[in-house]
Amino acid sequence: MSKELEMARLACKALDEKKGKDIKVIDIREVSVIADYFVIASASNANQVEAMVDNVEEVLGKAGFEPKQIEGSRNSNWVLMDYEDVIVHVFDEENRLFYDLERIWRDGKVMDTSELE
Repeated sequence: MSKELEMARLACKALDEKKGKDIKVIDIREVSVIADYFVIASASNANQVEAMVDNVEEVLGKAGFEPKQIEGSRNSNWVLMDYEDVIVHVFDEENRLFYDLERIWRDGKVMDTSELE
């Protein structure tokens, strides 16, 4: 498994551990140079967004991956975690629907998260 896929797998696991909803991985390698994969998940509220972001940072950190940048405060409706090749988006449900990254990046390939196991 590539380093990038391993990062996406670990991020999905970390999001799932904190009860993230509708976790998706989009392979954008063929359509963009900004990253290889987007990992997108929804949270019920700002506290859950914070818990999910903290867990992703901890799990990926233990595996030796540090974020280049984190955008959005921990108590916001959308946090973007930039790990260069993998970008993790954690939204509250309302903002995920509003920004609809799955539609914007529909030229990417939505992966079955079971492919990452």
